[in-house]
Amino acid sequence: MKHIFSIILVVLVLVSCKEENKKTEDVAQVETEAQDIAFASFGKEITAADALPAKRMAVHYASMSVGDTIDAKMIAKVDEVCQAKGCWMKLDLPDGEQVMVKFKDYGFFMPKDIAGKEVIINGKAFVNEVPVDEQRHYAEDGGATPEEIAKITEPKKTLSFEADGVLLKED
Repeated sequence: MKHIFSIILVVLVLVSCKEENKKTEDVAQVETEAQDIAFASFGKEITAADALPAKRMAVHYASMSVGDTIDAKMIAKVDEVCQAKGCWMKLDLPDGEQVMVKFKDYGFFMPKDIAGKEVIINGKAFVNEVPVDEQRHYAEDGGATPEEIAKITEPKKTLSFEADGVLLKED
């Protein structure tokens, strides 16, 4: 009876070790697939690891108020880019909101033709109140008409992000 119990115990240990190897292989395969995706890097060198999807980041923004700041890394689709220099971009959130992204110390700029592409940004997420003159400046950079710019008359609560590094997914 002791020998049967010992044999069963040894078999269970071997099976569990085999299962652990399979899990390790699966993780290695996922990491390899992530490395196979080509990215153009801007600013500080970052990796795609641990980036939150836009849907999850929207939950964080919903719980923040003006003045709150958190370190974050997120994946989102570019909606709009500054057409003057590429010095800011707006990213889509799933709830219809947008995140206004500026680049730390104006240390780098983004290509002007990346609307619709996916990016991973790293830096500080915060909620900001943007004054009227700054909103008008961004509207002008975005190509808004004088009539649209004139309609901006009140400060606006804005979901913001100061990125120190960006990865642009290449097609």
